[in-house]
Amino acid sequence: MCFYRRVRNVYLRCGHAINLPEEEIKCDSVRCKFSPNHPSTCVPPSCTQTCWQYHQFPQQYAPNIDDLCPNCKAQR
Repeated sequence: MCFYRRVRNVYLRCGHAINLPEEEIKCDSVRCKFSPNHPSTCVPPSCTQTCWQYHQFPQQYAPNIDDLCPNCKAQR
């Protein structure tokens, strides 16, 4: 199934965190309606019975970066 990836960069030197824009990660399944491989001929009502109709739970990452955030760097 397709899913969203959420990244929140945590900057250790200033303690700030910045959320990056969500990114949609596409799967290769023909049974996922969000996939680029989902056939255009697959339409309701059969599509709603045979194919995934929602995204998988989002992946969440919070990398710790040993640096100042971009805003704090700009103020120096």
